[in-house]
Parts: sequence; structure tokens; C-alpha cells
Amino acid sequence: MSRRTINRGATLPADLDAIVPAQREELFPVALSAAVIAFLSFLVCATRGWLLLYGDAVAHLGIARRILDSRWPGLAQLGGVWLPLPHLLMVPFVQKMEWWQNGTAGSWPSLACYILSVIACNRVARYILPVRWAFVATAFFALNPNLLYLSTTAMTEPLFLALLLWTVSVIFDTQAALVANRSGRANLYILLCGVLIFLMVFTRYDGWIFGVAVWCVMLYCVLQAKAETRHRAIVPFVLFTVICIAGPLLWFWYNAHFFGDWLDFMRGPYSAAAIEKRTSPPGSKHYRGWHNPAWALLFYTRTAQVDAAMWETGFAVMAAALAGAWMLLKQKVSRIALLLWVPLPFYVYSIAWGSVPIFIPQLYPHSFYNSRYGMELLPALALCAAVPLFWLEKRLRINRPKLAAWMHPIALIFVAANLVVMIWMKPLVFREAVVNSSTRIPFERAIANQLTRLPQGMPILMETSDHIGALQQAGIPLKQVYGSGDAEAMTSPASTVGMVVAFAGDAVSKAVAAHPQGLTETLVLCHTGQPCARFYQSDIYKSH
Repeated sequence: MSRRTINRGATLPADLDAIVPAQREELFPVALSAAVIAFLSFLVCATRGWLLLYGDAVAHLGIARRILDSRWPGLAQLGGVWLPLPHLLMVPFVQKMEWWQNGTAGSWPSLACYILSVIACNRVARYILPVRWAFVATAFFALNPNLLYLSTTAMTEPLFLALLLWTVSVIFDTQAALVANRSGRANLYILLCGVLIFLMVFTRYDGWIFGVAVWCVMLYCVLQAKAETRHRAIVPFVLFTVICIAGPLLWFWYNAHFFGDWLDFMRGPYSAAAIEKRTSPPGSKHYRGWHNPAWALLFYTRTAQVDAAMWETGFAVMAAALAGAWMLLKQKVSRIALLLWVPLPFYVYSIAWGSVPIFIPQLYPHSFYNSRYGMELLPALALCAAVPLFWLEKRLRINRPKLAAWMHPIALIFVAANLVVMIWMKPLVFREAVVNSSTRIPFERAIANQLTRLPQGMPILMETSDHIGALQQAGIPLKQVYGSGDAEAMTSPASTVGMVVAFAGDAVSKAVAAHPQGLTETLVLCHTGQPCARFYQSDIYKSH
């Protein structure tokens, strides 16, 4: 196919409807634009104190911090439920006290992942769309306010989306290399894909199911190659398989080694099922979608729509994306892009049978919980929705060229309007963060104010699983904090620590009730929607 040369060797196809892979030079302005957008988003969120609105963001930073700063530093501090890669990426940044306290330690990896995800989105788009419509799809993805906000926090979605899009992009590269009989390059891509799956497995559990789907697609691509190319790909494919399997096996071993149950992440005290059981009032009904895949499908697709588009235009975006998925299904080469839809069945199953509820204000009970899960479908909506628009433009160009000429500008206007209106109305993921932090943040701030009055270095007994944000705000190193896993402090708190902070119903409060000797209650802090915190001063420690 003929191409016309532009800036310093980069090229564009002479046929503007041509679908050709992006060249490296063409990705540079995409990366630069994403970096500028990321910086502006960070500037807005950081200056307004929005980086730590999500309790999960605070918890992720706490896990990363305690890997090196705790009474028992090491890999055991990673915990057995949340997967470890996001925390490991934060370790170099979170050890700086100021970055831990203000949340920027989680921003740096997320911002980098945002930039990488935008680049990968454009690469995938160029495999299924011409340049101008690939730009529309990439812009719709990159300018999503929910994604922009999450990319400034310590949440795991930006990392997962980057890995998701890069994996799909590399599979496209692999297929192209196999078709061209470029065995060396194809084998390299196969191994790279294995590494990406390995990283996804240690990022989110969505990645486990996605890895299975990718393995099947990769097997199909290898089997479709010519005999000689297929023969040369056998060893790399076996290594690819080993790498894919290694991730889950390592996580099983980790859970068995440190927590005594290889499925602790599924059935342990901090698993989704245990949390759902613990937080549901006695006698209450199950959430809508529980053991009901139809309701689960409704909740997830509705959440994805609201996450992606302004007002009720999400219905149109979803309809266009489904039409685009059907069109891609009929095109042999472009079917790889359908991998972007894998999060849909995963979350339908998780809602129905995995004790993972999603609540949004548009559906009963009209509250906020886990709305960010809909973001996993954003790449599918952004890329697939552009496919029927491109098809319609080509059809209109035959009989109504003037109308066809307006389609691309109108699409760009919609992308810009979507950004402005969603920011004006406050994007769903951000609104959830604000609403659900309205009681937690002031409560933890009040606790932090009390902790800052303690003598420097005084040991504290406090359960950190729920309110580590108080220690974060107070700037207290975690190595001076005893937890429920410290047997000495739990059986003899007064002689071990100078201050005890017990939350109603937690393990520390039970330890105080069992061993109150030498402890004097000095303060009780209560806040709406939070368990009361009781402060106990050690008379024994004070006399030392």
C-alpha cells in the first residue's frame, strides 16, 4: 500500500481509509499529549487534596509502605488478597514520608501507566481503524474524566488497563509477524505477551481470566501460521505457556506459605465473600445481582456506560460498541480486538457468584460502591464504538459526501463535550470517592491529631487494616506500630506499648477487654458511619 511521508520519516497512508499499524514516530505525539494531560490531571487533583479520597488508595499505599517500614518487614506484608504488583511499583516512592502522606507515591506509577495505556490504545486502534478514526477512539479513551482521576491515585485500574491494551497490541504484532513469516520477531512477541500476562496475573484477578483467553488466541495464531514458522514457534509458545501458568502457581504458593491456605484470597477473612458477609446487616437481603446473571449484566453494563459517557449517551456508545464488536467478529484479522470484552463476562460472574456488588445512583439502591469496575470496559467501548462510525462514513461518502465530511468533526466534538460535561457533572468514579470518604477522612484526621501529640517514637498498639490513614496523616512510621499479629502486645498491651487505639469490635478492643491491667482510657472518638475509637494510655509504660 502506498504511503506518503511526513515529519522526519514518519508516514501516513496515501489512502486515508487504509488501516495500517502505527509507526514508532507516529506514537511520539500521542505519548507527549498523554504526558501533558496526565500532568494537568495530577495538578488539579493534587492541589485539591483528591489523591486519597478512596479508602482503597490509602490501603494500597499502606501495604506498599509496610513492606520496608514495619515491625516485620518483608514480602509477608503484601497480604493475601490484593495482588502484589501495584504495591511493589509503589515501594520506591512510598518510603518518602511526604509522598506517603499526600498520596503522590501512588500517583507516579499510575500516571506512567496512563501514558502507556494511551499509547497502547492508539496502537490497537491503528490495527482496526484508519488514522483519523483511531485518533477519535484514542481521544475518547484518553480524555475520560474517570480514567484521568484514577490515574492520579494509588488505585490499580490504570496499571491493569495499560497491561490489557499492551497485551492486545502485542498479539496483533504477533499475528502480523507470523503471517509475514518473520519467526524471530514473532517468537519475541510471544514471549513478551507471556511476560505481560504474568504481570496482569499479579495486578488484578481479571487478568487471570484474560490470560486464559489470550492463551487460546495465541494458540490459534500459531496454528494458523505456515508449517516452518509454526515449527519455530513451538519452543517460544511452550515458554509462553509456562510463564502464564507461573503467575497463579506463585500466588497459590504465597498464600499457602504465609497464610496457611493456598486459596486464602478466595475464602480467607479479607476475601470478597468474607467482607460481604461481615458488612451485611443480619437478616438483610442479598444485593441485586446475587446469583442472578441477568441483573449482574444489567448492573455492570450500566456502570460501564455511566463511567464512559455523559448523561445518557452511554446507551448510544454501548450500542455502537456492540455493533462494532459484531463487525470485528466478521473480520478475521480484527477479531483479536474482541479480547477487550473479556472483563464483561468476568464481572458478570463476579457480581452473580463472587460476592462483588456494584452500586450506582442510577440503579437501586441508588448508592455508590465499586463503580470503578466499569472502567475495565472503557477500551472496548472506545475502540469498538468507532468501528461502525467509520463504516457509516464510508457508506455516506457515496451518496451524501457533505454529511460524511461532517462525521469525523462531530465525533471529535462529542469527545470534547463528553470531557467537559462529565467534569461539570462530576464523573461517577470521583463522586463515589467523595461520598464514601465523607466520614472516613475526618474520622482519621481526628485520630491523627491525637497521635501527633504522643512523644516521638512511642510504640502504639492499633489495628491498621481499616484506618491506616490515621497513621499516614500523622506521619508515624509503621515500625513503631504493633498490630493484632503481635502476640506480646495483644496479651500484655500495657507493658509493651505506650498507647492503645482500639476500634469497636476489632481484635485490639478484644485484647484490651481481656487484658485491661495497667491501661487507662483517656479519650473516645466517635463519628457517623465509623466505629468508635478508644484511646488507652499505659500506666506501666509511662512509669518506665
